[in-house]
Amino acid sequence: MFERPQLQTTRLKKNKLHTSRFHPTFGAQVLGEGRTRFVLWAPGAHRVDVEVEGLPSVTMDQADDGRVTAEVACEHGARYRYRVFDKDDEQGSLVPDPAARAQAGDIDGPSVVIDPNNYQWKNADWQGRPWHETVLYELHVGTLGGFKGVRQHLPYLAELGVNAIELMPVSEFPGARNWGYDGVLPYAVEASYGSPDDMKALIDEAHSYGLMVFLDVVYNHFGPDGNYLANYAGAFFREDLVTPWGPSIDFRQPMVRRYFIDNALMWLEEYHLDGLRFDAVHAISEQDFLVELAGTIRTQMAPERHIHLVLENEGNTASLLNQQQFTAQWNDDWHNVMHVLLTGEQEGYYSDFVDNATPRLARCLSEGFIFQGHTSRHGHSRGEPSAHLPPTAFVAFLQNHDQTGNRALGERLSMLADADSLAAAEVLLLLSPMIPLLFMGEEWGSTRPFLFFTEHNEELAQAVREGRRAEFADFSAFFDEKSRERIPDPNALTTFEASIPDFAARETSPFAACLHRYRTLLALRHQHIVPRLPGAEALGAKVLGDKAVLARWRMSDDTQLVIALNLGQQAAATPGLGVGQLLYETTEGAAKATESGRMPPRAAAAWLRHTPGDEEVSA
Repeated sequence: MFERPQLQTTRLKKNKLHTSRFHPTFGAQVLGEGRTRFVLWAPGAHRVDVEVEGLPSVTMDQADDGRVTAEVACEHGARYRYRVFDKDDEQGSLVPDPAARAQAGDIDGPSVVIDPNNYQWKNADWQGRPWHETVLYELHVGTLGGFKGVRQHLPYLAELGVNAIELMPVSEFPGARNWGYDGVLPYAVEASYGSPDDMKALIDEAHSYGLMVFLDVVYNHFGPDGNYLANYAGAFFREDLVTPWGPSIDFRQPMVRRYFIDNALMWLEEYHLDGLRFDAVHAISEQDFLVELAGTIRTQMAPERHIHLVLENEGNTASLLNQQQFTAQWNDDWHNVMHVLLTGEQEGYYSDFVDNATPRLARCLSEGFIFQGHTSRHGHSRGEPSAHLPPTAFVAFLQNHDQTGNRALGERLSMLADADSLAAAEVLLLLSPMIPLLFMGEEWGSTRPFLFFTEHNEELAQAVREGRRAEFADFSAFFDEKSRERIPDPNALTTFEASIPDFAARETSPFAACLHRYRTLLALRHQHIVPRLPGAEALGAKVLGDKAVLARWRMSDDTQLVIALNLGQQAAATPGLGVGQLLYETTEGAAKATESGRMPPRAAAAWLRHTPGDEEVSA
């Protein structure tokens, strides 16, 4: 049985983390001695009252910067709302606190005062792990049974060989079923997943297993239901700029920037998270906000802690990727070209990766991004040169929530790709110097779908249902209306239930063989790749033939990591590789045949070379 690798984990001095550097600008702030201060940014309101259950309402004081404040005799657990008045409105409107740490029920329920020091940490001295050690495992908290349900899987994940779990967004959203990207209260933990203390207990226990915890946060839009900010803080949004989700958030406003920067600091300080993944930052109009966000986090965090900031950014802005700003970026280019090579699909965003797919993969392995100022299918260029960045600046993945769940039927690669070719691709994913990310269930080749699911009110549910089906009208498999009826209803409970991973099947046939392969490859990564990653650099990748490449990296101890991959149906001619230490081959004899000059189809092999040889590989 594979044993969890005993990688180095450094810790802070005892109780160091109990002293928070974070002082929130907004929300309910517990002052002690039975008093709480409430702060709301409401520049468009004539008057705001805070109404704490069981107490008389209190009219809040107005400041010149648009904030309103009040102190009330209440403490942790108190329920409250704001009543916002227009100039000619005598009744006012009740709204939740947009900076509430929790809600009593759903988005329209009362907000709850949360004392961030209420939870007593068992691993308060946890410092985290260096980035180069990271193997990410993305999961959806709701499909695993909430925070307590995720905790039950921690021993398995630690034994598997991942050392970081990445939670899809957990901020309060409408209903109890959602991917999390429809969140409307970014500070509040989704009530159906558990309480803030439940989330902290998950993170605390993960740290005891040596697992880091990352959170996906959404700063580019709010969901379509339950966002009341426009009612009293119209300046939060721009009228002149519209995103796919509605009016753009106005990051020109200092208070808007502060709202999201504070949110990031809250997750890192109060919840002891190890990192954040920032969703679709290319949709943020003021890109200098990203620089301010990262700079503030780096300044505020204790220097001893390992804090990792990861981007999703269609813009491929390589200049943001340095240790003073962002640690890494999800490399969609890597996924997209691999998906084309594995499945032959050409529609949608995959169309950008069909022509010269194999040379594009070689560029990706050599330089990080494929699009580095190149023109996309939309006719505009995107990306910046990235060859100067280390391989660890890129997060590679074969599957994630987006590329699986945004398919009409939510199929995983296990249902779309040849099994031998997929096993070969896994070698490149798990043994290359890029940081690998797995999506829950991938490691045993689960055949269950991951679908798009929601729990909206019926009017919005109908709009989402129709929009979802219209989205795929241009795809060949869904040209006619009858075929689109096969697309699952996002709002149906059965759609959510179908997306629950079948963990119980992982040790059974035929899934056990795939799980064993992942365990073996992850063990090899921790033993042979991770210790050599700091300072590793790409030496280049060579096209061997259709869907076949040979890539090399110089590691920190001057050994060479060599990976040969052939996803094609024909054998590929290979140059002489010299003698090396074989790490892994997908089929018996594949490495020897490759070393002899002819790599078998649908195969991969990886070596470490300890002797001098050719170090340059022409692309």
